[in-house]
Amino acid sequence: MSYSDIRVNIDAGVAIIELHRPEASNAFSGLMGEELGRAYRECDEDDAVRAIVLTGAGKAFCVGADMSAGEETFAKQDPEGFSAAGVDPPAWMVRKPVIAAVNGHAIGIGLTLALQCDLRILATEGKYGVLQVRRGMMPDGYSHWTLPRLVGIERAADLLLTGRKLSGEEAGTIGIASRILPAAEVLPAARVIAAEIARATAPLSVAIAKRLLWESPGLSWQQVGHRETELHHHLMGRPDAIEGVMAFLERRTPEWTSSVTKDWPEWPD
Repeated sequence: MSYSDIRVNIDAGVAIIELHRPEASNAFSGLMGEELGRAYRECDEDDAVRAIVLTGAGKAFCVGADMSAGEETFAKQDPEGFSAAGVDPPAWMVRKPVIAAVNGHAIGIGLTLALQCDLRILATEGKYGVLQVRRGMMPDGYSHWTLPRLVGIERAADLLLTGRKLSGEEAGTIGIASRILPAAEVLPAARVIAAEIARATAPLSVAIAKRLLWESPGLSWQQVGHRETELHHHLMGRPDAIEGVMAFLERRTPEWTSSVTKDWPEWPD
């Protein structure tokens, strides 16, 4: 598929999605959001894609909303067509791990898009923040849900209600990022993680575990136990459950055959 504000490259099971408006430090546009959602959906349905890396072109990840329209930047929108989500589906709904390789500044929706991902690697040199309250708006991209999950209510309030910026070091300290690295090392590190997922893990197992992981904070321990049991029944006895054990015993790379699209379970209540 052709894109304008993003680029997509798929190789050896890893899809690299690049926010691609480098002349504007990847400022977020409506088209970028539409294209990112389309790319996510295509990756979700493509069994050849085992993991996704989201990054930015040039020196920034995404500096937030494109404000080149001036006073019209946050003009009234059609209630039927506007969503504060930024992208549909969000990264956590994609059945493949999504790693945010945040190679530079991530501001506003730039950061909230990264918060939707499963893992985040941030550049030491970058500046980060959800600044919308300093622009007469409010945080978006499900950040009132994702950020408290990562850092707790009090730290989320500190960031969302003040709109302050934080350094890469602080982002790592409070738990926004799994790793903080020099900018030049961010994308290579994300590629290594994605390649390891593509090589060593069973795709259906990962997809099911990811979905339950994102669901679990809203469930009781009994509900989690029930879902784990039902989903074990779905996986046990399948070729991948045999292959995983035999590949380990025979000290070889496993050859997975289950399909995320064809073998997806009926999700337990």
